[in-house]
Amino acid sequence: MTGWGAYFLAFLVFFLTHSIPVRPAVKSQLVGVLGPRGFTLAYSALSIAVLALVIVAAGRAPDVTLWHWEPWQNHVTLTVMFLVCVIAALALGRPNPLSFGGAQNDRFDPDHPGLIGWMRHPLLVALFLWAFGHMVPNGNLAHVILFVVFAGFALLGMWIIDRRKKRILGPDEWSRLADTRREIAVTPNGLIRVGIAVAFYALLLWLHGPVIGVEPLL
Repeated sequence: MTGWGAYFLAFLVFFLTHSIPVRPAVKSQLVGVLGPRGFTLAYSALSIAVLALVIVAAGRAPDVTLWHWEPWQNHVTLTVMFLVCVIAALALGRPNPLSFGGAQNDRFDPDHPGLIGWMRHPLLVALFLWAFGHMVPNGNLAHVILFVVFAGFALLGMWIIDRRKKRILGPDEWSRLADTRREIAVTPNGLIRVGIAVAFYALLLWLHGPVIGVEPLL
């Protein structure tokens, strides 16, 4: 199967792999076999693999141009992706009982929430920015569909997670945790994470050409 058929089949695989494993009954069985950390690693690896499948399928879909590439568009992507790396580095493995991707959530302090004071769902914000930043220089129909779907997926995910967390935590506890302070606190751990973000950003620039086939700095 080629063209649009393969493209939409890849999308179907993506949504199935992102909905079935996280269903409570299925997830509990998988966690029982793999353990919590094993499930997280396996699910992350599966997500990356299927995302790569969708991106490859988009590149092979028929070319229907909606807008043409201009040199300034690359600067938008480069700037946005740096923000994506910083947000992800500051969010991963940090306490966040209001969304997913958190760790040691019992240590979350609404009075000192860090990045969570500015955004409850930092990883979904990062996904939305990734989609927006990549849509700007990719004006063909297949890629526009791809990035619009992922941006919508991120926004819808925020709403779904808020509803689920309110139900699980109870409205009073959810309101207490969600009533966070917005602060900018420079800490050694935060600086290390920003340093990691810069290193990962450089790695992405280096690997983007060989892996994706597009040189971001050209």
